[in-house]
Amino acid sequence: MLVNARFHHKRLSELPADLRPRNADEAYDCQRVVVDNLLRVYGGTPVGYKIACTNEIAQRQLRVDTPFFGRLLSAFCHESGVRVDPWKFFMRVIEPEFGFRMARDLPPNPDGAPYTREQVADAVEGVLPAIEIVDSRFDDWLTVGTPSLIADNACNAAWVKGAIVKDWKGIDLAAQPVRAEINGETRGTGSGAAVLGHPLNALVWLVNALNARGTHLRAGDLVTTGVTTNVFMAESGDHIRAEFGDIGSVEVTFT
Repeated sequence: MLVNARFHHKRLSELPADLRPRNADEAYDCQRVVVDNLLRVYGGTPVGYKIACTNEIAQRQLRVDTPFFGRLLSAFCHESGVRVDPWKFFMRVIEPEFGFRMARDLPPNPDGAPYTREQVADAVEGVLPAIEIVDSRFDDWLTVGTPSLIADNACNAAWVKGAIVKDWKGIDLAAQPVRAEINGETRGTGSGAAVLGHPLNALVWLVNALNARGTHLRAGDLVTTGVTTNVFMAESGDHIRAEFGDIGSVEVTFT
């Protein structure tokens, strides 16, 4: 139902009660099936993960108090400067986010101990400026509940990434200013501190959350860590640019 809603561009009011996931475990089981079917319909491969609700604004908006994750799929990932069809989306929620690319696998520790921030940072190849385009296959995504949003691949619609910065460990990501523009006018500002205090904190959360579910990040995986500014929507014809201080910039046009 969720894949058909996306493919046929027809939203759902909610999932039927007998199909609706009731908790996170059921929701991630549903998400795996959704992802498998998205790959069957659109092709491509999984390339990493998105982390949702790492920002206090997003948590208040969705009335949740913990992050959740979805998959990034190659069919919906783009390089900075891409022009995308605005009518492929029900809504075009713009989220400037710090991204990471992993240099090595992070399987569960043999003793079961959670990974520390230092251990996770040591496994990062580099940092990327990014824009996630968030969308929902539900009429009212603010009221259907977190399990349904998780099942809907955590509301991911597309992801646009800029150039990777490999010499990043001397950069304070929490202090990096982020500015988002629509058609040259500032629409949102923030910093890396908006993401659980530091984008690496979000990455650590994901590493340990995946390990707890019997899987793990792998070398080459891309991860986007959550919105750093206020949340806003783009319209057809808009040009979006997000600047991330020393990390660079990324842009996308809806046309």
